[in-house]
Amino acid sequence: MKIVIDARFTRTDHHDGISRYGASLIAAVAPLADVTMLISDEHQLALLPDVPYLKINSPLSPRELFVARQVNRLDPDVVFCPMQTMGSWGRRYALVLTLHDLIYYEHPAPPGFLPAPVRVLWRLYHKAYWPQRLLLNRADVVATISRTTEALMHRHQLTKRPVRIVGNAPQADRMPRNPGTAPEKTLIYMGSFMPYKNVETLIRGMAELDGFALHLLSRITEPRRTELELLIPTGAEVIFHNGVSDAEYDELLLRTTALVTLSKAEGYGLPLVEAMALGTPVVVSDTPIFREVGGTAASYVPADSPAAFASQVRKLADPAVWSQCSVDSVRQAARFSWADSARELLDIATELTYQR
Repeated sequence: MKIVIDARFTRTDHHDGISRYGASLIAAVAPLADVTMLISDEHQLALLPDVPYLKINSPLSPRELFVARQVNRLDPDVVFCPMQTMGSWGRRYALVLTLHDLIYYEHPAPPGFLPAPVRVLWRLYHKAYWPQRLLLNRADVVATISRTTEALMHRHQLTKRPVRIVGNAPQADRMPRNPGTAPEKTLIYMGSFMPYKNVETLIRGMAELDGFALHLLSRITEPRRTELELLIPTGAEVIFHNGVSDAEYDELLLRTTALVTLSKAEGYGLPLVEAMALGTPVVVSDTPIFREVGGTAASYVPADSPAAFASQVRKLADPAVWSQCSVDSVRQAARFSWADSARELLDIATELTYQR
């Protein structure tokens, strides 16, 4: 069976969520099938596994409308795209498109790294559901990464196609920390600084966490940093890293008290499961997706309550409470694996191949 996986959403400098998802899935599926990946920039190869590839146009190019002409030359049985925007006119293969979340219908501000014309189209696109339906119904199967998003897709009747879970997961072969070793009095946040991420409440909560330091790890623009710095309570310690490497991220996770996020919307919440896999407890907003990923291991608080957030962090200062949360976190994270996701994709590919 020949599977082509679209890797053109891979970053060239460091992974974001979509980039890591695609690269990890390729690495998991490649030993099990004949896999070729699509790229649009050879610099993407630095963050991708060593798999045969074809370089084609960017997914943001007008040529994307006719991309199937190039992909048809590979004679694939199934093409998997980790997004829903891949062109499909004239395709001679089964197609699986992916919808990760519906965040931008509720929070329509587009990512700042997109070109200005794309940002305008982004806002227009998310004003109604019918454009999404048109995109998804071009596929033979639609994939998503969580039961939470699957339920939302059914609620809004986003596609007539079968919906299947090809889940996200932490990176494998990472040794959890010793739950008997006391953590540092630090908290870490990994994620963007878009408004729905609600970093403001984390910062306000530091007013009641004397002795703790909050580390904000992701890259941030200077204007946004200035906005957030004005919110730091007097005497609180909030540190902006403006980006960290994967090694630095793991090193911080292995010594911090908890990973924290009060985001109001997520498609999955990869930082949660990354932290839990290393035995680091998580304190998160009480949302359906975080309940799905965090299970009984996570600590949940109302998204807009700095006081509740601070109270939950203080509970983790108890060594016995922290140690039990660490053990529970590792157990919960083990429910998610790239091996399972690879098997699900192969099951989908097998079914589609028999149908054609």
